Amino acid sequence: MKNIARMKLRWLITGSMLLALAGLSVYTAIMPKARADERSLAVGEHIITVHDDGQSKGFITKKQTLREALAEADIKLDRNDRTEPNIDERLVANSYNVNIYRARTVVVKDGSQLTKIITSYRTGKQIVKQAGIVVRDEDILTLSQSNSPMRDSAAEVLSIKRATPFNFDFYGKKATSYTQAQTIGEMLAEKHIKMSANDIIIPNKDTKISRGMDVRLYRNGTQTVTVDEDIQFETEQIKDVNRDKGYKEIQTKGVNGKRTVTYEINVQNGVEVSRREINSNIIQQPVKQVEIIGTKTSATFNGSFAEALARLRSCEGSYTSDTGNGYYGAYQFDKSTWGNFGGYNNPAQAPADVQDQKAWETYKRRGWQPWPSCKIKMGLQDIYR
Repeated sequence: MKNIARMKLRWLITGSMLLALAGLSVYTAIMPKARADERSLAVGEHIITVHDDGQSKGFITKKQTLREALAEADIKLDRNDRTEPNIDERLVANSYNVNIYRARTVVVKDGSQLTKIITSYRTGKQIVKQAGIVVRDEDILTLSQSNSPMRDSAAEVLSIKRATPFNFDFYGKKATSYTQAQTIGEMLAEKHIKMSANDIIIPNKDTKISRGMDVRLYRNGTQTVTVDEDIQFETEQIKDVNRDKGYKEIQTKGVNGKRTVTYEINVQNGVEVSRREINSNIIQQPVKQVEIIGTKTSATFNGSFAEALARLRSCEGSYTSDTGNGYYGAYQFDKSTWGNFGGYNNPAQAPADVQDQKAWETYKRRGWQPWPSCKIKMGLQDIYR
């Protein structure tokens, strides 16, 4: 019995050690990636995390656009694929999450009409817009997996259930309306139209709605007026900390909606003395405007060039700077760029006016490009050449 107990104890200790080793292996596998993501980035470097069909991949790049960064990482895109942010977005932030939407074939079924489209969009409204198919707010769009991919030659099917059109006389205002309802009573509920005791609907509420039928709603014994009014669109602002304050981009343009409003008016001696809204019918929903606005604050400087050089020196170094990092002087030239200017091999040994002259000649050729970090930090503008 004692031997059995000892054997069990050995197995328990061995199993615990194996679990500890396995945990250490997982930790070791995970931590290098975390350190790679969290390490201090060099100037011009960006962390890119790509989400592509359920898989994620991260890498660091110095490329200037997302298109160049994906090509560098050997991530191939079809011409119909789509990315968020846009493929030609300039990389200005430290890190980006990039979604890749792969294009696929979708069959759009609109009654007996079939339309095949290669699309990267994921919602019905986006797909029909790309296909150039006009739909109304009352139409129902259903995107689903195909029951027969071989027959449809596509894995997904977008079905359009068209609303029924009818002629609606709404308190004297005539227009073509659309509904998914089966009866007139259901149509009134769908459109949130509430009838008062004095209102009359023709035909009655139980009547089945058919294509092109006439429906009339009016009020007895009351003077009414019906007008069309705009519904002001809302504005949503998305703050982008990577864009300068004052930057504004309209991502989705707002469009006012329309509603038909019926007022009960009180007229005395030919003069309207009061007006009360008694009903309304929204005939077009407003489209919300979406704006991207910059929130980054950066002090810009537009003084004289001498003042600009002084600001640059306060960021780069002193005239005698020689820290052993391969860059020298007030403007941190390397010896290759300096090129024995003024007869001095080491920029830090050259007089101040010689270093200033070299900085001026370099700026004339290349702007502030040789000093990218200090240009941003000090708010230097390229306005002197």
